[in-house]
Amino acid sequence: MRRREFLGALGGAAVVGPRAVFAQQGERIRRIAVLAPLPATVWARFFEELRQLGFIEGDNLAVDRQGFDARYDQFPAIVAALLKDRPDAILCGGDASIRAMQAATTTIPIVALTDDMVGAGLVQSLSHPNINTTGVSILAGDLDGKRQEVLLDFFPDARRLGVLSDAQNNTAAQLQALLDAARTRGVRLSIHRIQQISDITRAIDAAKAEGAAALNVLASPLLHGNRHMVIAHVAASRLPAIYQWPDTAKEGGLLAYGPPFAEVFRQLARQLVKVLQGAKPADLPVEQPTKFELVVNLKTARALGLTFAPTLLARADEVIE
Repeated sequence: MRRREFLGALGGAAVVGPRAVFAQQGERIRRIAVLAPLPATVWARFFEELRQLGFIEGDNLAVDRQGFDARYDQFPAIVAALLKDRPDAILCGGDASIRAMQAATTTIPIVALTDDMVGAGLVQSLSHPNINTTGVSILAGDLDGKRQEVLLDFFPDARRLGVLSDAQNNTAAQLQALLDAARTRGVRLSIHRIQQISDITRAIDAAKAEGAAALNVLASPLLHGNRHMVIAHVAASRLPAIYQWPDTAKEGGLLAYGPPFAEVFRQLARQLVKVLQGAKPADLPVEQPTKFELVVNLKTARALGLTFAPTLLARADEVIE
């Protein structure tokens, strides 16, 4: 299968040296705190990369994990608890967690993974954040639109699509861009806003009831953290769906387009290591992914009674049989 890359010129990963550059024997223990509406298991590859770079939890790295899998309504209490011990850096996932931390501290470095740091007003620019925040911005707005295009290519007869949107993470501008793009293709969107986990199955049912031919699951830490629920319920509803991370198609999702999860976490880990080594987030450019993959799960397609033309499958970077 031939590889396609999308918006590759928009960002680049930093080059890093060997492990010895990042951690020296006898250095003090660094402490990080985490705030993200994602379970700790999602971050496994991030911590694997930190180990490769010489920062090992329980050795020279201490991690305050109480902010993993946090609900949005829990953020104020968790933020206060995390800041009590004055960590060396704070790891955030998603716009809401970054905003909560930025409101609480202007001095402790924040290293974050989110959709569009500039568009959300979280940093002044990618090259010069000029605030205590840096990390990786994953082009989510552009990629949500690209995923909509992919979905319509695979379902050209669709006249209505459903959209799962995180009310705390997907902006009105992002949603309007999707509506405008769909309108040019003669397609109506039914947008279903998710406020909390309990909304997910209800939203999928509503999309199905409204006649959606397929579902675009937008970029969101909340939706990704609960992707197994989404995958199971769309399967039960016999509703095709596309996801933000290629890994999700490997876990049973039908289609996925975006940067490989492992690559993004490598970038994020390198950013955190630079901060732990003394770099100031205000001067540390926000990175973006450069590698993008389309993955199609034919096992899931067969379960839904779907077949795709060979020309469509030839566009995929990976086809799961």
